Amino acid sequence: MTETAVAPRRVAILGAGPIGLDAALACAERGWPFTVFEAGVRVGGNVRAWGHVRLFTPWSMNVSPRMRAALDRADVPVPAGELDYPSGTELAEDLLEPLAALPVLSGGLRLGTTVVAISRQGMLKSDEIGTGLRAQRPFRLLVADPDGAESVHTADLVIDASGSYTRPNTLGDGGIPAPGERAVADRIARTIPGPAALRAAYAGRRVLLVGGGKSAQTAARDLTALVDAHPGTELVWAVRAQHPDWGEVPADVLPQRQELVDVARALADGLRPGVQVRTGVVVDALRPAGDAVAVTLRCDDGRIEDVEVDRIVALTGFVGDTDLYRQLQVHECYATAAPMNLSAALLAATGDGPADCLAQPSAGVEALRVPEPNFFVLGMKSYGRNNTFLLRVGYEQVDEVAGAYRVTARAAPPA
Repeated sequence: MTETAVAPRRVAILGAGPIGLDAALACAERGWPFTVFEAGVRVGGNVRAWGHVRLFTPWSMNVSPRMRAALDRADVPVPAGELDYPSGTELAEDLLEPLAALPVLSGGLRLGTTVVAISRQGMLKSDEIGTGLRAQRPFRLLVADPDGAESVHTADLVIDASGSYTRPNTLGDGGIPAPGERAVADRIARTIPGPAALRAAYAGRRVLLVGGGKSAQTAARDLTALVDAHPGTELVWAVRAQHPDWGEVPADVLPQRQELVDVARALADGLRPGVQVRTGVVVDALRPAGDAVAVTLRCDDGRIEDVEVDRIVALTGFVGDTDLYRQLQVHECYATAAPMNLSAALLAATGDGPADCLAQPSAGVEALRVPEPNFFVLGMKSYGRNNTFLLRVGYEQVDEVAGAYRVTARAAPPA
């Protein structure tokens, strides 16, 4: 990529996950001052939230070349292995923590600090539409420190790599809350339960699982094991598709992913005691029923089924917080809520069928641009509702954005 744009004087990076830290390393290599804002008290806050879940991809696909080189230079062991699939906790502890401890990164980290909103200094969203004048004003970031005290940080390049795991979708028909959903919110989990939570909250209870993607398949596998181990535990699994394909990829080279498909198909056969799979249904309503929850499921043909459960696990996907940049000129896709150019490229590449995330081409920096100059959404958040994101793609995005700007001064290699 030809470096043509003026080098940034100060970069703000949202999120100290894998993509955010890789972006920080890219800045350090190019001599660009940067600050990484991480809402968690440790790096990889979102990653730690699903720490018990194991990735489909091996270590070799989850460490960027830039990360590997920086750790090698510092004599820090680099996780490796073609057949070793890290959990979220291992990714955070064995990769992100050692990276954050590198002197070249540690000084630029602000942990426990939340970015509340981003704007252009002296401009509203509607000002200077289609002109270059917006790029002449710095970004203005309102941030809150761990004590809640607020301050303003400025930057002339912003990379939003804040992810989407803290923004789960609701479970009602059409993606809006079901009637009564808020009334029983204390009995709904919206992330994959970990081993301790499984035993404490779900053993010996009747559980409704909602969703059909890989997160739901993971929870179905774990809950089925709980059914087998703890008498009295039951699972009802509600899936919107009448004939789900479970996201199967022909001749899948990722065995962990194929295993989940196999588990889902076996459960859908209806032969597992204590497990019922309902396909072609949506959650129509919920209401408290003493210590339980009465759930109305509506079938494709209009039939109604009422089930009573003790707990609900709603895994209907996540989408990033776009309110952060509501005062910026960001063109979003009407279907995926991702930045428009990238979303259009992804939709054109995958069509309507199941997509293999391993086959994704690099989209290029032009696909990552939005009308707001020098503002980029990278990583999982950049994919919106598209579920084919891989860390490898995020590292390529960092390369594409960094390569579009001139190097300020060739800095010493990160160590």
